[in-house]
Amino acid sequence: MKNAWQWWKDQNLVIQIIMGMLLGLLLAVVVPDATWLAIFGTLFVSALKAVAPILVFVLVIAAIAQHKKGVKTNMRTVLGLYFVGTFMAGLVGVLASFLFPTSLQLVKSTQKIDAPSGIGEVLNNLLLKLVDNPINALSQANYIGILAWAILIGFALRHASVSTKVVIQDISVAISAIVNNVIQLAPFGIMGLVYQAVAVNGLGALADYGRLLFVLIGAMLVVALVVNPLIVFVAARRNPYPLVFATLRESGVTAFFTRSSAANIPVNMRLSEKLGLNPDTYAISIPLGATINMAGAAITISVLSLAAAHTLGITVDFWTAVILVLLSAVSAAGASGVAGGSLLLIPMVTSLLGIPGDIAAQVVGVGFIIGVIQDSAETALNSSSDVVFTATAEYAQEFIGNRSREVAVD
Repeated sequence: MKNAWQWWKDQNLVIQIIMGMLLGLLLAVVVPDATWLAIFGTLFVSALKAVAPILVFVLVIAAIAQHKKGVKTNMRTVLGLYFVGTFMAGLVGVLASFLFPTSLQLVKSTQKIDAPSGIGEVLNNLLLKLVDNPINALSQANYIGILAWAILIGFALRHASVSTKVVIQDISVAISAIVNNVIQLAPFGIMGLVYQAVAVNGLGALADYGRLLFVLIGAMLVVALVVNPLIVFVAARRNPYPLVFATLRESGVTAFFTRSSAANIPVNMRLSEKLGLNPDTYAISIPLGATINMAGAAITISVLSLAAAHTLGITVDFWTAVILVLLSAVSAAGASGVAGGSLLLIPMVTSLLGIPGDIAAQVVGVGFIIGVIQDSAETALNSSSDVVFTATAEYAQEFIGNRSREVAVD
């Protein structure tokens, strides 16, 4: 038993996660009635969600308080990449919808939703989150509010004494250690999540939506394996695939099963550290990306909204679709970080296409039915892209620096 435990500890975390997935699948087939096994997944996701807000709060404060003048953080480049990535993903979703027009089997009963009535309400909610009480922001995992307060406190502490900054850094290290311990439990959590997906939810309900899932997952794969690598190559002039595959393997896998960008923040923080990225950058860009970097959401909203239009025989020209998707993807910041968040933006987009509210609610219902796969793939793309673009911003800076030195030598 001791040797088996040592062998397990010696394995790479990714290998452990794959073993957990296979074990969860096996248990779902052999003992489908042992629903108590799902508790492992629930506990893992709950632990990540519990530690993520305080981790982001402390790390951002520490990063800004310790920041020295003249040290670049690349945040402007990261924000630009987030915008380009989201826009390109929306464009891919629109192209996929026009190339493979899909009709929906609208359902009679749907989950009750509380969707925003328009862009004004979304932006209003976003501003209210920005000025939220810091205690409430932490308890409700409001990352917009957490980031706002952490940035303000961090800047205020830049003039604090050295001993105060040391204490803040020590707290940051301690919280990071707790997060690392939680992440070590990922294989058991993934096992429970896989078991729940197969044994409790079942995949039979997805059979009638094969074409819709084909368009959605196909578009997300194109973004993950073609569009994002192209952005990395153009920005940093290096082979993008080692970075892309590393993020999909170590960030995308856990995000796929947790179905929460917020819960995957600690995983992305750890991966950024492993890649040797600048902590002054990723301490801010990773939690910010979980809120505003919404490539997967742009695809989901565009494909489902245009599928609804196609079902009802509504003609939508290409550029109108692109504008609507870009608008909804930007607005998705108000519904990010939680499972199924992007689905709440669909009624807003469909209303702009002239689709009645009751039909929009049914489209959201379809989204919840296929959410076992759709939302998982969407979150995997969203979350892994956060690390891809954070790393790309740093690599691009290195490329520019190398070019400048070459010119100087010439």
